[in-house]
Amino acid sequence: MTGTTTADALRAGTHTIEVEGIAQRYHVAGTGPVCLTHSGGPGIGWEYLRMPALEQHLTMVYVEPIGTGESGRLADPSGYHLDTYSRFTHAVIEHLDAGAVHLLGHSHGGFVAQHYALAHPDRIAGLVLYDTSPVTGAEFWGSAVSNIQQFATAHAEAPGAAEIMPAFTSQHPGLNDAQLTEMLRTIFPAYVADYWGRAAEFAPLRQQIRIWQAPMLGVEPQPFDVRPRLAEITAPSLIVVGRHDFICGPTWARMLESGLPNAKLVEFENCGHLGHLEDPAQFTAAVTEFIG
Repeated sequence: MTGTTTADALRAGTHTIEVEGIAQRYHVAGTGPVCLTHSGGPGIGWEYLRMPALEQHLTMVYVEPIGTGESGRLADPSGYHLDTYSRFTHAVIEHLDAGAVHLLGHSHGGFVAQHYALAHPDRIAGLVLYDTSPVTGAEFWGSAVSNIQQFATAHAEAPGAAEIMPAFTSQHPGLNDAQLTEMLRTIFPAYVADYWGRAAEFAPLRQQIRIWQAPMLGVEPQPFDVRPRLAEITAPSLIVVGRHDFICGPTWARMLESGLPNAKLVEFENCGHLGHLEDPAQFTAAVTEFIG
């Protein structure tokens, strides 16, 4: 850890700190209350989560998770799990030295956010749990597979739709970075409520999004299920979900709402898994109203 001041740590641009001997990068943009973000996957690059509209209201700190991009890699590939991401997130928050911050976690990043809030409640001013869930397991993944099959069937005539289901079920740690990225790009239309109607808008992101293999090698000590502990998270929490999200949809959002004692749920009618891109105005309004 370096001895930079808060002003330096929150200066716009790219920063790198050392955590447990490993490089941890993060990116800062905007002004206002601090909101730190953690992208999904695990292993998807942070860039898709860039939120320029929120940067007009907040100091956005985008963590580049270890195992991805220019952040470092763990010596033990089995070590990519929620406790690890939580420790590295804590190191960034401590380095910022900005007091309690808002933490926005998307998808798997929402798992990290919940894990972190339980470990460090004093460092959280508020949570934005964005298209995520308090639990995974057989029911969660069974629902995702069923939903993506329905999506592919409903869009059977669209180019590439027939490849989505096989790609989704064939992702595994044995694939390299390039192979996993190709799979992610094949699946990408399912993450958007109306991909083919807005292909000109979303095709560039589809070609740019990347995923890294290393985080998929992680082994969680226990299955992810924080439902019994949600009542311990007393920080104000905004739950954001797209109605058409096939993987972390309204079922799981309502589960969060019912378990968190200080939560508000906002459902976006015409969005899938990427509401900040599908409806940025509505997304920005919801988050800025919540953070104030």
